[in-house]
Amino acid sequence: MSDTIGNLVDRVFREYLEPMDSVESYSYLTGDVTTTTQSTINYEEGLFSTEEEDALGAGAIIEVNRELMFSKSLNAVTNEITVERGVRGTTATTHDANDIIKIAPAFTRQAVYDAVSDQIKNLYPTLFAVETIELTASTGYKLLGTYGTDVDTNNYLIAPLKAISQYTDWQSGSDQTGLKYNGVAIEMIDLPNPFVWTDDTQTERTKTYTSGPNVVHAVQFVGISAGHTVYVTFKKKFVAPTSEETTLSSVGLETEYEPIVMAGVAAQMLVGKDIKNVDARYITEQMAAQNYPVGSSNSISSSLLRYQQLLIQQARSNLRSKYPEPVQLNSILYPT
Repeated sequence: MSDTIGNLVDRVFREYLEPMDSVESYSYLTGDVTTTTQSTINYEEGLFSTEEEDALGAGAIIEVNRELMFSKSLNAVTNEITVERGVRGTTATTHDANDIIKIAPAFTRQAVYDAVSDQIKNLYPTLFAVETIELTASTGYKLLGTYGTDVDTNNYLIAPLKAISQYTDWQSGSDQTGLKYNGVAIEMIDLPNPFVWTDDTQTERTKTYTSGPNVVHAVQFVGISAGHTVYVTFKKKFVAPTSEETTLSSVGLETEYEPIVMAGVAAQMLVGKDIKNVDARYITEQMAAQNYPVGSSNSISSSLLRYQQLLIQQARSNLRSKYPEPVQLNSILYPT
């Protein structure tokens, strides 16, 4: 299973887009690329064939990680390529020795990364992520988040699923000690943005969100005294990843959702393409291993989408079992 977005991108290539017996043009960097303006890169000799080195002349597209470069000239004696950095909408960045170099890849890493990001964001509203937040009950409404820090993350919250409270004070006059948990009714309120915010120093400021829906979230508690701890589990949109180092847990992606994203990415990348026979056979075998056979190579993309829908239905059933919908009465949400 994957831990980061980069691992998930690697898994899409490994399981769908780059079968082991597919012939690709690879070499690797023999030195670091330390700046975004460096105009030459060096590659390991002996891995590119003579024909591939000829193809590395002026105008060739090469890829290192998610950056695409134009080859301007090639020195086959010193194994050095003069390049134009960050082309075709990619960003020039630093690279390490031993990073892979590809010549005109059929599926660019940037395109696969973008497709992974799209698939994750589009899982909602069919599926949703969950997050449990510890709050302190207060009189009136309570804003979600701390000024200037986590309000944009909390902006992805949709609705409370359930809430339980933690009491440290037992019945008056009792000698008992310990904790007691009770269900709590909670209402979520969307306040307009910008909104006058009072921070910990009681200074009034105006907070404008930088991402997510353009609202400020607050909650109101019913049937619990101010000062008690409340654990609220919220339904949440999936957060868009910001880099390959982004963890799957931080975007709300459960392990069971990985195959859903992978099937959607593969379908998105393969649609409209003339798939090589070896690739078509590889993908067909992969799906057959999941007990979802493909009728023919021409239907691979549509079969991947049907397979994705089957996985989504299974995930929805699991969510309904794990988080049954609470009861709402007079705009107050009562826990299940």
